[in-house]
This record gives sequence, C-alpha cells and structure tokens, in this order.
Amino acid sequence: MRSRKEYRPLSVFSLCVTLATGTIATGTWGATAQPPVLPTTQSQSPIPSGPTPSAAPLAENASAPSVQTVLVFQPTPEQAADALLAQKRYQAATEAYKKVPDPSADVWNKMGISYQMMFNLEDASRCYERSLKMSPKNARVLNNLASVYDAQKDLTAAERLYHKALRYDPKSAMILRNLGTNQLAQHKYKKGWEHYQAALAIDPNVFGDNVGPRIDNPASVQERGAMNYFMAKGCMRAGQNDRAIEYLRMALNEGYTNPKKIQADSEFAGLRGNPAFEQLLASQSAAKPAGKL
Repeated sequence: MRSRKEYRPLSVFSLCVTLATGTIATGTWGATAQPPVLPTTQSQSPIPSGPTPSAAPLAENASAPSVQTVLVFQPTPEQAADALLAQKRYQAATEAYKKVPDPSADVWNKMGISYQMMFNLEDASRCYERSLKMSPKNARVLNNLASVYDAQKDLTAAERLYHKALRYDPKSAMILRNLGTNQLAQHKYKKGWEHYQAALAIDPNVFGDNVGPRIDNPASVQERGAMNYFMAKGCMRAGQNDRAIEYLRMALNEGYTNPKKIQADSEFAGLRGNPAFEQLLASQSAAKPAGKL
C-alpha cells in the first residue's frame, strides 16, 4: 500500500522577550513594558530534502521520500527592538524602536525606558509624554515619567504623578514603593513607610531586584540613610532577613541610625541572635550620631 508523504518541521526559531514594567518603573519594569504576544508563525518556506518525489507509481512496500519543512519566523521591527531591550542593549533598542512604523503608546514608552536606562532623561521624558498623549491614563507610563522627575530632583512633581498613577492602578506595588521612596527623600518618613507597607502587602518581593525605571538613591547621604533604614524594615516584613541586614549596614554607614536605636526598634526583633546582625552591631560605634526617625 502506498504510504502517505510525511511532512515534519526541521526547526523552529522563536523570539522570546521578557520585560518587566517595572520601574527604573525601576522597572517593574511595575513599571515596565509588557512582553508582546508573538505570532505563532509568519511565513513558511518548504524546503525539499532528498530526491524529488516521483510521479511514477511506487513499487509495493516502497516508502515515499519524506519532505522536511523549515518554519522561518521574521520578527516585526517592534519585536526586534523588544529583544534588544531585554538584552539591555539600550542604544540598539532605541534605534530599533525609531524604525517602528506608526509607533503606538507602548512603543513610545519602551523607547523612553531605553533612553532612561542610558541616563538620557530629556529624551526619556519626551518619549513618555508622547506615550501619555496617546494613552493619558496609563499608570505604567505615569510612573516612568515620575521616576524621571525624581532623578531630576523635582520631587514634588514626581509625587504628584505617582498619586495620579495610583488612581488608575491602585494595586501597583512598584508605584507604591516608588512613592514611598520619593516621600522618604522629602523627609516624609511616616507617609513613606506607610506606602512601603502598602506595597509589601501587595507584593512581598517588591524590595527585590526588579528591571525597569524606579528610584533608589536620593542625593544626600542623610536621605539615602533614611531610605535604607526603611528598606530594611520592608525586607523584615517580607521575610528577607539577609537583605534587611545589608540595608541596615548602609543606614549605619550613612549615619542615619546607630546600634542602640536599631536594637530598640521592634521591627528588627527577629534578627536578635543572628550572627551577622550581632556582628554588624558590634562593629559599629554606639557613639555614632543618628538622624531623626
């Protein structure tokens, strides 16, 4: 009996892109662009392998030659740019996004992320504003633009934008985290800590490493010390004790607190008896000046 011709794929090329929305919406990127949904296939080019099938009748018990097919996927300009952004090739990603025909609000946002990751805040801001003209209620883009204002030390404008972003996405842990950090930089310690706690309630890992625009390093040493102290508290709430100890180390080195105040803070009671924690406190001078809590 004549067997059917068999077609089977030889290989499949797939383009995988992972972007977070954090944040620099550090970020995700909470503030990062979402990965595009890639098509299953865009073009097929059957490539015959072996002898060309004959039109003559096959002898009994003879098997038909197989034909192998290669599935070739050609990424769109946006998908190619997304891949470069995921690889942290920001300059190349920026140039690739410029080639996307009729860029959408999402493309402008991702181009802004590329610029911001290269510390080109002016062009990043321009791209975010173009994105917001097309999609004014996009919380991720509002977060990203706010993070630019933070980097430019326009803390009041940044805080206003974070609040606006939360109106459209009140459950964004990254935006709450960025708002908390912004308020700590303005010495609004109570409000900043409240927003940190709200962020932790939504995502216990919000203080972990994220990809995307977010704010982490206020300008002054005192501001950094305050941020690190409250970051340590946040890590304790998330059960990340080792990270909490590292943030406490930075807060101590920056003169924001001292071992006596840390020992008196019930938030760090769970670290008592931890060798690394006890060694940290023992290595610090109790006479080191501490900032206001």
